[in-house]
Amino acid sequence: MRSGVKVGVVGGVFAVVASGVAYGGYNLWNGVTGGSSGDGTRTAAARTGPVTTEEVTATARDFLAAWAGGEADRAGQLTNDPVTAGPAVAAYHQEVGVSAAEITPGTPTGAVVPFTVKATVTYDGVSKPWTYESKLTVVRGESTGRPLVRWTPTVLHPKLTPGASLRTGTAKAPAVKALDHEGTALPPEKYPSLVPVLDALRQRYGAKAGGKAGIETWIENAGGTPTSTLLVLSAGKPGELRTTIDADVQAAAEKAVKEFPTAAVAAVEPSTGAIRAVANNPASGFNTAFQGKQAPGSTMKIVTGAMMMRYGIAGPGTRVECPPTVQWDGATFQNLERFTTNGDLTNAFAMSCNTAFIKAIKPLQAKGVHNTALGDTARKWFGIGEVWSVGVQTSDGSVPESSGTETAASYIGQGRITMNALNMASVSATVKNGGFLQPYLIPQDVDDRKFATAEPLPDDVARGLRKMMNAAATAPQGTALAAMAGVPSPKGAKTGSAEVGDQATSNSWFTGYSGDLAAAAVVQAGGHGGDAAGPVVARVLKAG
Repeated sequence: MRSGVKVGVVGGVFAVVASGVAYGGYNLWNGVTGGSSGDGTRTAAARTGPVTTEEVTATARDFLAAWAGGEADRAGQLTNDPVTAGPAVAAYHQEVGVSAAEITPGTPTGAVVPFTVKATVTYDGVSKPWTYESKLTVVRGESTGRPLVRWTPTVLHPKLTPGASLRTGTAKAPAVKALDHEGTALPPEKYPSLVPVLDALRQRYGAKAGGKAGIETWIENAGGTPTSTLLVLSAGKPGELRTTIDADVQAAAEKAVKEFPTAAVAAVEPSTGAIRAVANNPASGFNTAFQGKQAPGSTMKIVTGAMMMRYGIAGPGTRVECPPTVQWDGATFQNLERFTTNGDLTNAFAMSCNTAFIKAIKPLQAKGVHNTALGDTARKWFGIGEVWSVGVQTSDGSVPESSGTETAASYIGQGRITMNALNMASVSATVKNGGFLQPYLIPQDVDDRKFATAEPLPDDVARGLRKMMNAAATAPQGTALAAMAGVPSPKGAKTGSAEVGDQATSNSWFTGYSGDLAAAAVVQAGGHGGDAAGPVVARVLKAG
């Protein structure tokens, strides 16, 4: 332990002080786990079976004491992976600059022990308190039978992942003060969903925004790129970066997703491609709205409808069959509750009839292009499959070549198709605008990056899609009618629900437009598209 360091474990018999180390629980640990006597012989037989409450308590407290005291080797030996854990604990003190620490264990739940870290981080004469919570799990060693801490990077910090590390120093990029498209500040306290977005923007554009780097503690990935700021010791001077976000639309999006445990929404301006909002709940961590990869369900029927018009299969006024079920290569596809209806493609779209789309397209099999037709259409007119240069990392949608029953499933947004809220907001924006404009968060002239392009929708296809989407949002039988009530015209929408794995309830999807704003949302296990994702999108559209 370094001279002058004050550390400790609170709530037990352990104490680590500046002048030396006194582990009050050392003998307890030895007795519980079966340590060695002075001559190297075992003092007790190795235990088997689940760890006991006494073992959990003693092992956790010993480990926390060793960690707090900077005793890296000893801390490592109290884990099931000392080769990894020891150096990680050493780096915690040496690379992070922890000059004081107290770790308070909470009440164990089985083998899991929560704890609170209260540390002081010091760098270049600047000190700052650092408090956070984490947890550890005690397991029995496979070969020794000793109770040991199961090592995982999250023990040191809950956001730490394998291969990543903690660092303190002069930040690699200046902080940025994000502004919306009109110059209104976007503080992360008010717009929590923007935190991961701002972190990404900072690394890419911080140096161009005119700021001065401060002193921080951050998480760094294996490639040496900071991914998350954990503590600011000295703020430096943030640079200003104007984004395409609209503060009012963003505020509405933040409130809307909080209605559900797991939800994401994105909004795009059809006439420009400018992203006006992105929100996720939970707000921190993975940016599902931009990076999610999930089956979009029947919202994909917008692209399928475009494909049908492209190949002359059916248009908005074409009469189509909508039976309760339909067969494709021996597999049965059905409508929700096996409903049936009569009418044209617009009616089938408004009611989200699965079988109508699959049955009408079956003749396409004979043309030999059915495996690639949907993906080709998605790329040709909607930019799906191209590389989008939004300004931060995104997943740009995927409509891969299909075969067999996957082909039929793809027409209703299942199979191997993956989308996210941004992708589907762009699909609606393309319909409203009559052509694809790549969504972007940072203007293109900031770094002269190349935008993805696609061919404009033919006029008859654009009109047809708008007619069908308007029917879904306004017709008495439309599945989006309730959600879009009160949303200003001109408007259009499409609902969707997607079954994912063995999930008991399907994911809820919804996409739509109103005026010069398009949005899409996904609510995990939200059920029908109009029930969960629909109100999220409607709330965002009303704010525009």
